[in-house]
Amino acid sequence: MLYWMWTMAKSSQETMMKDEIKVLIILEQHAKDSIDEIAKKCGFSRQKVWKIIKRLEEQKIIWGYTAVTDETAQNLKHFILLVKRSNAPFTQDIQKEVIFRKLDDYPPGLVRVENIYHTHGISDWVFTFYAPDILSAKKFAEKTFNKFSKYIQEYSILETLVPIRKQGLKNPQIEKLIEYI
Repeated sequence: MLYWMWTMAKSSQETMMKDEIKVLIILEQHAKDSIDEIAKKCGFSRQKVWKIIKRLEEQKIIWGYTAVTDETAQNLKHFILLVKRSNAPFTQDIQKEVIFRKLDDYPPGLVRVENIYHTHGISDWVFTFYAPDILSAKKFAEKTFNKFSKYIQEYSILETLVPIRKQGLKNPQIEKLIEYI
């Protein structure tokens, strides 16, 4: 009897996880859809989808909802800053600075930080950000380098020419890609 209850509980957990993944996949592509529309796409009841979304929000699996925008409409360009760390260990203050402050004010008003990733590989940090031009992007990189010079060995700036996908969605202006490829 205990074995049956254990396999039932395990099977129930697996089903719940599969249902959560199904809802997450739909949300990634259709976050602005109503719960009724998401439920229809998943084949679930409205109540089930609502409960799954609330549980995912409480568990911090869903961090928020966002619109995927064309930065050129805001006269911004997209950049990627690849940073290779030195061997100097971080102090606690530097750890807090990197984790909690997002570095948005280096230099103030010139850039809008999108993402910061701690990575394993050729680069140790990857920043993605928006700036009006390459000069502003370089100023941001230099300010970041100066602020953390003890901890940075080298860095490179990449400018995005055209996004093929953003947040899993294909660029609706895909025909523009032909001139870049």
